[in-house]
Amino acid sequence: MLGRIAEFEQSLQVEENASGHTVRNYISDLRQLRAFLLEHHQALNEEGNEVAAERVDQSAIRAFLAALLRRNRRSSVGRKLSAAKGFFRFLLRRNLIARDPTAGVLTPKKQQQLPVHLTVDDMFRLLEAPSAETPDGLRDRALLEVLYSCGLRVSELVGLDWSDVDASLELVRVRGKGGKERLVPIGRKALAALAAYRGRLPELCPRRLRDQKAVYLNRRGGRLTARSVARLVERYVLTSGLATKASPHALRHSFATHLLNAGADLRAIQELLGHASLSTTQKYTHVNLDQLMSVYDKAHPRA
Repeated sequence: MLGRIAEFEQSLQVEENASGHTVRNYISDLRQLRAFLLEHHQALNEEGNEVAAERVDQSAIRAFLAALLRRNRRSSVGRKLSAAKGFFRFLLRRNLIARDPTAGVLTPKKQQQLPVHLTVDDMFRLLEAPSAETPDGLRDRALLEVLYSCGLRVSELVGLDWSDVDASLELVRVRGKGGKERLVPIGRKALAALAAYRGRLPELCPRRLRDQKAVYLNRRGGRLTARSVARLVERYVLTSGLATKASPHALRHSFATHLLNAGADLRAIQELLGHASLSTTQKYTHVNLDQLMSVYDKAHPRA
């Protein structure tokens, strides 16, 4: 099965143009499935030393999922099932197996989790937390401003190049999941923060050391990582005295929530966020419940 997993990995990278994050997760999930089947002596080859993909049946898949559900969230189990479905469909299309053992296996229903977001006042406090006097502080201000102004995923933020920012048109070109590109507006405060940071870049790291394309750099001149951004946001949440824990993704949630509360169309928010499906964006509608109830009470003839 290891060889088949390697073939699937290559297909994801070359044919599907899947992101590195997706490929890593899917391959990790499939190796976990293989390890489970080996441990429980299921679907083994004739020598009994390896899992044979063509011998995996629906009962083996269900046993794997049942074991996962005892110690994992349903969303995590659902992703692992998606990886298995993608893998076995890949094998079926290439006539490497006679049947798909995941066919008819339903994805576990997810627990409804409301996205964490900040109030407008808390968001403004967070944006003011980094120093406006130091190169590091100016970089971090520009980082937070762009996250909130554009509603970016953290992977999209750290992947930004200076050539992606068009200050005259007030637009940013974003490379999202699956390599899909979209244009999103950027506010003037975020553009001003970027300009202030860029003016102090030579103090952050020498020109000879730094990546000339990347927007957000560390002191060694390399591109900031998603983990570095997460640590920065965590630090500024603490220093600004917010009661709510917030990750970089919470700024994306705040962006969508504040737009929705201000009357923005859900379909437009979907485009700004780069969601493939409107159902993904609809999770933000819960936060507007008080406003919806108020409108209902005022407008419905029999309220």
